[in-house]
Amino acid sequence: QVQLVESGGGLVQAGGSLRLSCAASGRTFSSYHMAWFRQAPGKEREFVAGITWGGRNTKHADSVKGRFTISRDNAKNTVYLQMNSLKPEDTAVYYCAATPRGGLLTITTGAYDYWGQGTQVTVSS
Repeated sequence: QVQLVESGGGLVQAGGSLRLSCAASGRTFSSYHMAWFRQAPGKEREFVAGITWGGRNTKHADSVKGRFTISRDNAKNTVYLQMNSLKPEDTAVYYCAATPRGGLLTITTGAYDYWGQGTQVTVSS
């Protein structure tokens, strides 16, 4: 069992930066693939970025590639999402997710077993 708590969201102007954090409970965090998803009003939840259990491999959605970076610190049981050059279309609730399944990173919500409560990111133009 893993519990996830996101933080770091807020209101920022276009072009600005934010760093989201996701703190995980449980001793098995280092064996979980982790991901960030987001959901804007009236839209489906979408994959943003993922990272394998050891941090060796990452995947970023095309819409954020070059602007967002996912990372993790297994010693701190924390995964991060550094968001730079933010755009109004990045406005959404951002969710942290975890899966104990190994193998390749997946971008589908159904593959992730544990979810945080979400943190709001609002980018003004």
